[in-house]
Amino acid sequence: MNPGKALLLFTLLLFSSPLFAQTSLRLEDIYRNDTYTTQKFGPVRWMKDNQGYSTLEKNTSLDGEDIVRYEATSGARTVLVSAGKLIPPGQTKPLPIENYEWSADDSKLLIFTNTRKVWRYHTRGDYWVLDLKSGVLTQLGKSVERATLMFAKFSPGADRVGYLSKNNIYVEDITTGKITQITNDGSESIINGTFDWVYEEELGCRDGFRWSPDGTKIAYWRSDTKDIGTFYLINNVDSIYSQPIPLPYPKVGTPNSHVKVGIVAATGGATQWFAIPGDPTNNYLARMDFVPNSNEVMIQQLNRKQNQNTVWVGNAASMEVKKLFVDRDEAFLDIHDNIIWLENEKYFTWTSEKDGWLGLYRVSRDGKDFTSITKGNIDVVRINCIDPVSGYVYYIASPENFTQRYLYRSKLDGSSLPERVSPANQSGQHEYQISADATYAIHTFHNTTTPPRISLINLQSHQPIRVLADNKEVANKVKALQLNNKEFLKLDIGEVVLDAWMIKPANFDLKKKYPLIFYVYGEPAGATVQDAWQGGDLWHHYLARQGFIVVSIDNRGTKTPRGREFRKSIYGQIGILAAKDQAAAAGVLFKKYNFIDKARIGMWGWSGGGQMTMNCLFRYPEIYKAGLAVSFVSDQRLYDNIYQERYMGLLEENEANYIEGSPITHAHKLKGDLMIIHGTADDNVHYQSFERLANELIKHNKMFDMMSYPMRAHGINERDNTSYHLRQIMMKYWDRVLK
Repeated sequence: MNPGKALLLFTLLLFSSPLFAQTSLRLEDIYRNDTYTTQKFGPVRWMKDNQGYSTLEKNTSLDGEDIVRYEATSGARTVLVSAGKLIPPGQTKPLPIENYEWSADDSKLLIFTNTRKVWRYHTRGDYWVLDLKSGVLTQLGKSVERATLMFAKFSPGADRVGYLSKNNIYVEDITTGKITQITNDGSESIINGTFDWVYEEELGCRDGFRWSPDGTKIAYWRSDTKDIGTFYLINNVDSIYSQPIPLPYPKVGTPNSHVKVGIVAATGGATQWFAIPGDPTNNYLARMDFVPNSNEVMIQQLNRKQNQNTVWVGNAASMEVKKLFVDRDEAFLDIHDNIIWLENEKYFTWTSEKDGWLGLYRVSRDGKDFTSITKGNIDVVRINCIDPVSGYVYYIASPENFTQRYLYRSKLDGSSLPERVSPANQSGQHEYQISADATYAIHTFHNTTTPPRISLINLQSHQPIRVLADNKEVANKVKALQLNNKEFLKLDIGEVVLDAWMIKPANFDLKKKYPLIFYVYGEPAGATVQDAWQGGDLWHHYLARQGFIVVSIDNRGTKTPRGREFRKSIYGQIGILAAKDQAAAAGVLFKKYNFIDKARIGMWGWSGGGQMTMNCLFRYPEIYKAGLAVSFVSDQRLYDNIYQERYMGLLEENEANYIEGSPITHAHKLKGDLMIIHGTADDNVHYQSFERLANELIKHNKMFDMMSYPMRAHGINERDNTSYHLRQIMMKYWDRVLK
């Protein structure tokens, strides 16, 4: 054979062989080249007539974005606002659109642009109003500092816009441009109309003011943060001298902000305050909004332990407050945003676990009458749509398989059992953005082997009208890798059966022994064992390609739809029960599978998972030989009070378990290998956790590996090349300690 032809044939055979396919998954393709990034669709806004939706599309000729409308049934496309209409006077390029909002009468458009991060989200920037009839484009807040506006929103009559700047609230007349400053005491310590770090992080509070239904008043939160302790992050990277970054951050057992809710006229003047009983520094005003078509405000007040939610109604004229009802739990309560008013405000919806399952209730206006809507042993994961006209609520649940999610519906009057809407032949995760009349939906389906497929569907028949993003290209790329699929397992540890998944190595041989790496989270804020795409979970598939078995187990207490008892069994014993469950499940796994090399067992996790990794490694050295902990809490007393006290109780009542559940307490027991990784600018779990643990390990002469990422936050993904570098470091560690 001709040598050239022989070489060509060899090359073709090599590239088409299973061996080449198995070695073609590369870290740089996952974390640097975006090779497997999926196509998204949207953001989408359903129009008020429910017959079409608006979305953003590139206008290549103007280097901007058009806002376009698509008819749901026909697919007919109409440009509602062209990029050309969003070119400010004297400029040549359209405004980049970070977000947009239609006025109630669709006569005006509010554009959010030139945005900046506040903590984790882009909530500060510039706002412009486009009058759709006249075509006039006007920038708001011209007399305030550029890129400082937050949470701008139209008044009910669309003649004014309220917004926040530097912790004060303003109202601007769109026609005249007159700006009225309606709060004046905003400062570094006084926050009007938004929130401090911990309210945003743990209670999901960001936008902190509301227009009254008639547009004459504004209700808002005011926080006095002077008593909060200040934690300092240090920037050693961007200047020849270090720069301290002050972060007011209430740690476990320390004072909170003094928070109250007030009413002020939209034309300005003195604020009147609701006299809600209780110490304002030891209760949380977690939610507040006007009751529709009224002059009343509903306020939810959580106590410090977060096991009691008192619902108040305040009159915005008399400032009188009345207690509506109290929701209680022996463990903890979560805040839910599922309140919809029904039948001319005679009833409202409420989410509660009072019957042992997370269900939706219909509550009378006086708070005395509770009727169950979502009946039976079923947890409502998320409310998608409440349609009073048809009389149904649509929600995500999964009572039969806790690793999957499906759409269900129930009658609002509680007269029906839950009815599954998602088709039976699509096993996995379903997400919906539903039109207000529940006729149409943007439907996203995915599972561990199927990247998100986004379609417009007729919700009543669940029949697709057209595909909006199929992600076939990514699906084909991943399929060509010939990955071993995740296998979902049930592990019976005696007290409970736990869900788990396993990925086996490439060219798996049942007769061989393989090292195993557990991936863990284990805390109440999330779960890892889900039949979901999750970016293909290519990091764990990459580990499997290197010869490791990878397993993840959801212990008791993780956020899964298995009922109140499963989720809240972890109360008061974070780091204790989870570590026990993980160790017991590992024992079951080892008995079940002979191909696991019990001498080479590792575990890794991020954030709460990093804490759980070290709790397992230190407490059960006979099982776990190596651990890798990223962005972890080493001492639960160092973390923020709302999160930690919610799940552990107050420090003075449960200090022994705070200490027992913290990895630093058991650091002296380290026998195997440990690597710790942290970002020095982590505003969530402070670098302090990293340094204190390192100090304790040194004290006991324990050898370990450590890696710091300068000026990276909790996700360790800022600045050039970070994610790729991090995964290489992690991979080198596993190669060294387990291979």
